[in-house]
Amino acid sequence: MRNIMIMIKEKIRKINMKTIRKVILPHAVLILFGIVFFIPFLWMLTTSFKTPANIFKFPPQWIPKPFMWQNYMKAYTSIPFMTYLRNTIILAVTPVFGQVFASALVAYSFSKIPWKGSKILFGIALSTVMLPGQVTMIPIYIIWAKLGLINTFTPFIVPSFFGSAYNIFLIRQFFMTIPDNLLDSARIDGASEFTIFYKIMLPLSKPVLTTVALFTFIGGWNDFMGPLIYLTDGSKYPLSVGLQAFLYQHSQQWELLMAASVLFTIPMIIAFFVGQKQFIQGIVMTGFK
Repeated sequence: MRNIMIMIKEKIRKINMKTIRKVILPHAVLILFGIVFFIPFLWMLTTSFKTPANIFKFPPQWIPKPFMWQNYMKAYTSIPFMTYLRNTIILAVTPVFGQVFASALVAYSFSKIPWKGSKILFGIALSTVMLPGQVTMIPIYIIWAKLGLINTFTPFIVPSFFGSAYNIFLIRQFFMTIPDNLLDSARIDGASEFTIFYKIMLPLSKPVLTTVALFTFIGGWNDFMGPLIYLTDGSKYPLSVGLQAFLYQHSQQWELLMAASVLFTIPMIIAFFVGQKQFIQGIVMTGFK
């Protein structure tokens, strides 16, 4: 009986060690990193409710006393917030449709339609990912200037309908996981390539398409350099540039700047949590074939 009890205790100890090593420890590390990355946002959020006198108090005041709810109304009325928001939505949402459709169409051609030179062309397209944006910034600006399209939204919207190399690569890798037998059956039934793409490939690719949509949306929402270069009319500024203008006008009013920054950040957080499941699945499945 004693030997049995010793064996049970040893088994429990091994199970506990295995649980600690494979479950508790990884989660503890992830929680620690999550806290580290969450602290700046928490500081921004709490600062947005503080009075100017409490912002630089030491030790830091994590719970504002009193809560200055009116900071958000002041931040909202200090700049043309709705104008900036409208412009940001145009610059962030419109390219999503172009990137998702065009990148998926090109990726389908590279992954499911055999044609001579496709691998070479895909390699050339993929190699453009290594080009820094600073290298192509001036030539692209000259092209748009020659076309007379500076101070318009065209340089941000039109290129998205030609796809991007990274998105094409991401979707292509996902398409490679879909069995060719499924497409061959559709071809035997008389379906055209576009019908197969539209009615079979796209519905099966919601995870990776959601991932591309989120990447495109977040990139457009956060874009600062592009609007700063191409837009000269203040009425066309997005929130990213508008916040910089707000900083110049209210350089010492940190509570208002933090309130405006929170308003700027909330849509991205909502977008991520709405598409979180599909986003994670798209990233995980892209690497499998």
